[in-house]
Amino acid sequence: MASPSTSNLSPEWLDAVRWDGAGLVAAVAQELGSERILMVAWMNREALAETAATGRAVYWSRSRARLWRKGEESGHSQRVREIRLDCDGDVILLKVEQAGGIACHTGRHSCFFSRLEDGCWVVVDPVVRDPQSIYRKRGDDHTV
Repeated sequence: MASPSTSNLSPEWLDAVRWDGAGLVAAVAQELGSERILMVAWMNREALAETAATGRAVYWSRSRARLWRKGEESGHSQRVREIRLDCDGDVILLKVEQAGGIACHTGRHSCFFSRLEDGCWVVVDPVVRDPQSIYRKRGDDHTV
């Protein structure tokens, strides 16, 4: 995304999104370059508009019922380079540069660190940094 500004935030592009009954849309964060899926979160209209305007990922925290600016506690923000909308209009794809190499509240690079093997979930990705050393305070939600 090149130099996003609020001047290009006409309501038409936001109206093209199929918001669910709660006014939310699923948002997938994909790492630019590796194309690895880092996480899935939710966005409301305000979060998507702010993301497009600032180039920094902003989500809607359902547990806190407020905007969640990725990295506000951990410092592991996401610089958004591209925003895409799927064919049904109900999923946003953010192509991001992940600061600090950690997207997950568990201290891992990606939230998708478990793989199904022989009917069991097996952790296959290491902890990059102990989450206790990342957060001043930590709730039960995934607020990285």
